[in-house]
Amino acid sequence: MTQHLQREIEKLKKSILALGTMVEESLRKSVRAFSQRDSEMARQVIDNDAVIDQMEVELEEDCLKILALHQPVAIDLRFIISVLKINNDLERIGDLASNIAGRAEFLATQAPVAVPEAIPRMAELVQVMLQNSLDALVEMDTELARRVCDADDEVDELHESMYRLVQHGIESNPSRIVDWIQLLGVSRYLERVADHTTNIAEDVMYLVEGTIERHKKSGEEAR
Repeated sequence: MTQHLQREIEKLKKSILALGTMVEESLRKSVRAFSQRDSEMARQVIDNDAVIDQMEVELEEDCLKILALHQPVAIDLRFIISVLKINNDLERIGDLASNIAGRAEFLATQAPVAVPEAIPRMAELVQVMLQNSLDALVEMDTELARRVCDADDEVDELHESMYRLVQHGIESNPSRIVDWIQLLGVSRYLERVADHTTNIAEDVMYLVEGTIERHKKSGEEAR
């Protein structure tokens, strides 16, 4: 590897981790805004989404320039491909954090509604999953990445349970139907965050091991 390419790779590492840190903060704030009915914090998350979007665009451009100018191979090529994919997943998590903040902003204007325990549990899980997926990237730790993937099952189960809880809530108090639908939306956004963190973890495994993990689990189950 030339020294110039090495410098560009190191710059990419710093950029993707900076984006990850910002996305983690947006997710944390969106969850707090929801739980604390804090419309001001929710608005901060929504306003900050444009910054995340711009970082994502700049990072993608940097990756494409390196591919064009240096034509990297082997581990360097895998790293850049992984950064491109992780970059996209982080931007989507930023969007989802903004969506959660939007729901939080609305719910803060309504009378308090009982939040099912499934939502704070999901929120806790997905925040840990995101942190672990980024730690796995820093440490090139495939075992930690696999734990992220395993945690996705619990998030899926919790989200599935929300449909029954929302149905019961609507039947018990039809006048709060809009609020219950908002809560279901928060659950759905958290479930999607878990999916994107799982994608990041799978990209870490691809980066380290050179194997594509996506869809492998469902294929094994089908057999």
